Amino acid sequence: MSILCDHEIRDLINTKQMVENYHPDLINPASLDLRLGELIMIESAEDLNMRPLSIADRTANDPYWLVPGQFVLAETMELFNMPEDIAGLFFLKSSRAREGYENLHAGYADPGWNGSVLTLELKNSRQLLPLPLWPGLKIGQLVLFRMSAVPSTSYAAVGHYNAHKTVMGSVA
Repeated sequence: MSILCDHEIRDLINTKQMVENYHPDLINPASLDLRLGELIMIESAEDLNMRPLSIADRTANDPYWLVPGQFVLAETMELFNMPEDIAGLFFLKSSRAREGYENLHAGYADPGWNGSVLTLELKNSRQLLPLPLWPGLKIGQLVLFRMSAVPSTSYAAVGHYNAHKTVMGSVA
């Protein structure tokens, strides 16, 4: 298993349509930057389920404010169609982590995962100040790995989170 470099990521995007709605400037030497999408899910005091909230009209100058300790689910702008021999791990951008954003480390892109945006589990770990969220914010990066072999069972056949074009709560 090896980490893919910039030109390998670019080739997979161009030849296998691995990522839709991306910009070439998002490719780093060993990862792909991911941007926040237009929908988040927030807690509600009336319901155990998280409820969707559009932040489509928010900007860097007028963001949605994630208050200290608040947890949200968020989506990426990018939509993925992972090849059968490629997997990916999501990490926050280091600048976002240094600002106080926290990711609950569940962002994994299985080989064969397809037709879906990545759902992110975000939290404001600061104690005093809110953190801004808006569509297009570079929130993290996906590090891509080539598998040592194609798995015998594809996530395309057994995965719960295929073909989700928006942020998703738990289906467990």
